[in-house]
Amino acid sequence: MTDEIKVITYNIHKGFNTGNQRFMLGRMRELLEEEHADIVFLQEIHGETQRYRNKRNGFPDIPHFEYLADRLWPHYAYGKNAIYKKGHHGNAILSKYPFKFWENIDISYQTYASRSILHGIIELPGKGPLHTLCVHMGLLESERRRQVDTLMERIQSHVPSDEPLLIAGDFNDWQRRVEGRLEGDLGLRELFVEMTGRHARTFPVWLPMLPMDRIYYRGVTPRSCACLASGPWRNLSDHAALAGTYVF
Repeated sequence: MTDEIKVITYNIHKGFNTGNQRFMLGRMRELLEEEHADIVFLQEIHGETQRYRNKRNGFPDIPHFEYLADRLWPHYAYGKNAIYKKGHHGNAILSKYPFKFWENIDISYQTYASRSILHGIIELPGKGPLHTLCVHMGLLESERRRQVDTLMERIQSHVPSDEPLLIAGDFNDWQRRVEGRLEGDLGLRELFVEMTGRHARTFPVWLPMLPMDRIYYRGVTPRSCACLASGPWRNLSDHAALAGTYVF
């Protein structure tokens, strides 16, 4: 591999467009593949569901993370967030490179909102381990504070300070309360803040106003960033996707 890797984070809204009128997972797969990312962080992705199988054209018979990974990403990890009678959904990480280890950490502090952190360690050829954490946090600030506590504890206890780290996902942090703690206590930086001076606005995709999605990093050098909110991306999930490249 080269010294550069590309990553994408995307809340795929369970494969539906804004308003849940159309099932768009096939088109999502096409556009994600066109980006040729090395690692993809996904939130709100079905691991199993019977609810729409007989109602939607193009609804896969396999877990949706496997469907998205099928042609480009041979390695993947999935962690359940929400479990219900007809299935479950959660976070996933797709990778061109193998996982040494992965674990899903429950950060659900509200009975009505299941959340988790998916921690995967990816072995990059010739580079060693890369820690990847896929995050989907809650809507309430009190809930997010406790979830950030758990995230920080996880990093401090499981991620050596000399090993590179990427954290990406839907932080639901439109008031920008997370930044100071992650920067001050852990030495993390946010990709778009470092490269453009501000967080990317990702929600709602048809008129992005709120900076919900983030890519934090440590131990790598950012080279580029892009918010995928226009053109065909505008007709997919209710979130925009974020892309970034890093060098080691």
